[in-house]
Amino acid sequence: MTPQEHLIDGYRQFRRDAYASQVAAYSRLAAGQQPNTMIVACCDSRVDPATIFAAGPGELFVVRNVANLVPPFTDDPFHHGTSAALEFAVENLKVDQIVVMGHGDCGGIQACMEAGHGKPASYFVGPWVEIAAPARDQVMMTESQSTEIEQRRELERAAILLSLDNLKTFPFVREAMEARGLKLEGAWFSVAEGALYWLDRESREFRMVPAE
Repeated sequence: MTPQEHLIDGYRQFRRDAYASQVAAYSRLAAGQQPNTMIVACCDSRVDPATIFAAGPGELFVVRNVANLVPPFTDDPFHHGTSAALEFAVENLKVDQIVVMGHGDCGGIQACMEAGHGKPASYFVGPWVEIAAPARDQVMMTESQSTEIEQRRELERAAILLSLDNLKTFPFVREAMEARGLKLEGAWFSVAEGALYWLDRESREFRMVPAE
């Protein structure tokens, strides 16, 4: 089976199963979306938010990028895909919460860490993952005696905290937090364990979510 045939076969299965059982929902969603949650997730093919959270159509507004990073607010006319999605979610959809979700064995985070050790990153990925440079530099300083794998795991989580802080640099995010209680949350998913860790906002530590 070719890659194209594999996709077409998957589509037909979707029509037989998921769509057939949710025809009314899709008909209703044709009039518009009203998700209450935005998720900033990684492009990694192993970490699909809709699958992890068993979400149906229309439940999640998701933007995915390399290493699930949120850049700080900048006032310039250049292309800002993640910032545009963020603006739409907050200003137009009026989401109730934004979740930044990282994951284990993240290639983008690995590229950021390697850049900290002097290995040049690729043309587009390199500048992008430097968003996490402040977190990387802090991890490399405080975890200098740890192994590279341990440092990368620490950076995967520290980058989530940095992205949450970056969210607060957007004026419309701060306004929504103050005016209508928009919440900012962090999560980290272990691919190997299939386990989700949720950020405790007071301690700023990630705690495993019970599976039952």
